[in-house]
Amino acid sequence: MTLTTQGTGGQVAEEAPPALEITNAWKSFGHVSALRGVSLTVRGGEVLALVGDNGAGKSTLVKVLSGVYPVDSGNITIAGVPLERADPRLARSRGISTVFQDLAVVETLDIAANVFLGQPLRRFGIFADRKQMISQSAAILRSLKVRVPSVRVAAGELSGGQRQGVAIARAVRQDNPIILMDEPTAALGVRETAQVGEIIRSLREHGKAVILVCHDLEFIFAHADRIQVLRLGQVQGVRDVSATTRTEIVSLITGAIARDVDGEVSE
Repeated sequence: MTLTTQGTGGQVAEEAPPALEITNAWKSFGHVSALRGVSLTVRGGEVLALVGDNGAGKSTLVKVLSGVYPVDSGNITIAGVPLERADPRLARSRGISTVFQDLAVVETLDIAANVFLGQPLRRFGIFADRKQMISQSAAILRSLKVRVPSVRVAAGELSGGQRQGVAIARAVRQDNPIILMDEPTAALGVRETAQVGEIIRSLREHGKAVILVCHDLEFIFAHADRIQVLRLGQVQGVRDVSATTRTEIVSLITGAIARDVDGEVSE
């Protein structure tokens, strides 16, 4: 439903459509139903956390939204415009950047090459422009407050948190309005986890729509605006962080609290 607001001079202005929306998505792998009628909405300047047990459908949903998997049925819209097909390059060109759990950081390449992995800057359309890639990589990492010795250092020499920062820098470099993050704090220490939190705060402040898959409820309550719980491939419930508790979220994850009526996404 499109909402309207009363503007100056009595004019009625339509509210902007969600940055990203998926409606009634179904996805099966053989006889296994990974997603069963899942809907999701996220707006610019908002952090939406996806939580649930293993097998709940979180990573499948991220791969559907990023174009890796096609849906069996359902609709995906970006800023109100339908996404025609499952294609990672199309999703990226339409505004979705994804930081997958495996990071896809090439250890033998330096940081600058990893930030521009698959999309190097070129001079005259032919030669890789290393000077610009080094300069821009350093600037992005500084803006994200990711500390590295040099962008010429091989990714294999970095800590887990630094690698996560490089992967996020690659997504940020694309300057897309939607950022998907699949378990960005997995296997990170306390200081590195806090650094990822700072990056997410910065993305929100710059108006990005962030979807965050995370198992760390303390991190989620510190950095998310809303929490969407998946269980057995269905939406169990959606809660504003300011209006829920860890106990309620855990109860939704385990099924101790009944699923919201018809799985509706309440905002």
